[in-house]
Amino acid sequence: MSLNNLCKIIIFFIITISLSLHTCYSQPPSSNCNSIFLSYNHTNGFLIPPTNPANQSYRFESTVTIFNFGPDELKSWRIFVGFHNNQLLVSKTNAVLVDGSNLPAYVGNGTVLAGFPETDLKSAIETAGDLNQMGVEIKLVGTQFGVVPPDVPMPVTIYLADDGYNCPTPTKQGNNTMHSCCIKDANYRSNFTGEDPFADRQDGDLIIMYDVIKSYENNYWSQVSISNHNPLGRLDNWKLSWEWMREEFIFAMKGAYPLEVDVSDCFYGSQGQHYQDMDFSLALNCQRRPTIVDLPPTRANDTILGRIPFCCRNGTILPREMDPSKSTSVFQMNVFKMPPDLNRTEFFPPQNWKINGTLNPDYQCGTPFRVSPSKFPDSGGLPTESTAVASWQVVCNITQAKEESPKCCVSFSSFFNESAIPCNTCACGCNKSPSQTCSATEPALLVRPDSLLIPFENRTVETLGWADLKHRTVPNPLPCSDNCGVSINWHLLSDYRGGWTARITLFNWGEIAYADWFAAVQLDKAVPGLEGVYSLNGTTLPGSNNTIFFQGNPGSNYLSAETDGAKPWKDPRLPGKQQSVISFKTKTTPNIQVAKGDGFPTKVFFNGEECSLPSILPISSGDKLRAAATTSFLGLPLTLLALLLLFMQ
Repeated sequence: MSLNNLCKIIIFFIITISLSLHTCYSQPPSSNCNSIFLSYNHTNGFLIPPTNPANQSYRFESTVTIFNFGPDELKSWRIFVGFHNNQLLVSKTNAVLVDGSNLPAYVGNGTVLAGFPETDLKSAIETAGDLNQMGVEIKLVGTQFGVVPPDVPMPVTIYLADDGYNCPTPTKQGNNTMHSCCIKDANYRSNFTGEDPFADRQDGDLIIMYDVIKSYENNYWSQVSISNHNPLGRLDNWKLSWEWMREEFIFAMKGAYPLEVDVSDCFYGSQGQHYQDMDFSLALNCQRRPTIVDLPPTRANDTILGRIPFCCRNGTILPREMDPSKSTSVFQMNVFKMPPDLNRTEFFPPQNWKINGTLNPDYQCGTPFRVSPSKFPDSGGLPTESTAVASWQVVCNITQAKEESPKCCVSFSSFFNESAIPCNTCACGCNKSPSQTCSATEPALLVRPDSLLIPFENRTVETLGWADLKHRTVPNPLPCSDNCGVSINWHLLSDYRGGWTARITLFNWGEIAYADWFAAVQLDKAVPGLEGVYSLNGTTLPGSNNTIFFQGNPGSNYLSAETDGAKPWKDPRLPGKQQSVISFKTKTTPNIQVAKGDGFPTKVFFNGEECSLPSILPISSGDKLRAAATTSFLGLPLTLLALLLLFMQ
């Protein structure tokens, strides 16, 4: 065989193999998926400064794709990407972060992306196979640490975060691609009906509704309602913020007001160029991310700013179980739009919602998703309802950031131990670099129960004297204070045949009084035996068999601020205080061991904020009779009251 013929044969085989490989790989993995197809493809990466061998940073670029190959439209799609290399997301297209984080955002523990501006993916059936309506491509750019190219920082997993879908472990293709086909869960039952083309309304700790109630060519009026759905959640002096994505701005408001009246962005931006005849001195806010606050009650009947139901309460939102009429805040605003959205039916709700209050839980809000238009009762009293032009729902849930400290704390004391266990050292945080005058790591020193009435900075002499009396060693430096504005003492008063009693005392060490306060105490075994709460309004939390809900009685639901002593030049300041005795029967809890721990709370909340609990419980001092007879100054009058009430029954 000549060399020329041999070369021809080799070339023929190479072409044949190449064509076979092309045929094999030209079939995309999605061709076998009849539901929701997901893929993640790492496209590029390289080293970026600064040089740091111990923790080097690298740029990464990737593409996430979602295609709806199922028979039904996918509403409000969301996808989880399981990043795990300390990634910092710098830019993205066609999506927003569900947790509302601003870019650059840390996503090293994984993140959920939601569609924006297009939130839904239609099926091939209703679009005749139009991939532009069936799918979306999300381009991601960010920084990752530790994975050196050519190695690839692939996520651990990807899956569809919408309810009602099961996603198998992704299939890896090479070292830079993974894909998965998520199928509907046959056991999932949705509220969706064929008559309602919108997503299901969801429940959460806090629900925000964004309802368009009037629409014009270049502007609309929206109504924003904030509703508390958590029996232990609340907000005080709430501040609400979001991010406009289409250059919108707020012209007027009723029921609330921007924290900053700022229209400078309109003067110098595209809004001023488009609305050249508008008097922007009448507008309220042109910031991309405005912050909105509630109005005071004095503005409730203001003809310009008020007269909106459920407005104007200084930003207080209570649990529905406490007062249904105060569990919602509502305001309205006039929003002007920008090209190309100038028609009556084009709406883009703001994204990246955030809400917080003072001494309240932290909330994490999801992305707005379209729901069926809200209905409102007629304001004139007619037996009719009006319907919103369009409605979106934002679901917010209580979260506790790992780095955040509680804002309240708890101390324990009992009739069988002469010492009280105070709040933990630095329970509500300490300076990152505390001075040498106190220790942030030493446990709090046991104190005499009546010392709990004295501010921490004034009880050093009593604490050292008590430690000396009890022959306890004292660290040097002494432990730092708890640094909490509110503390709660739980005192076990008595344990007798057939029942037992406790006392709860709330202390306000701050300069701000708390109106309409509430507290909740979780007792894992004792609550079914609750007999009575005598100086406060206390009831079992609805839907719970282990939590007691406390609030002040009508007319006295007010926890005063700290005040000066009778002789300010020598007396310590006095905390605001409310307390009550609580009695329990053991008939319904026959196996309860009160003194061994069942009589102490496992969780305590104040105004929705979970408080720091001591890590130890009081134990018997071995002299129960003397301890019971020398009940602390803090509780003697209430102990007598409790016994009197018990004998009167």
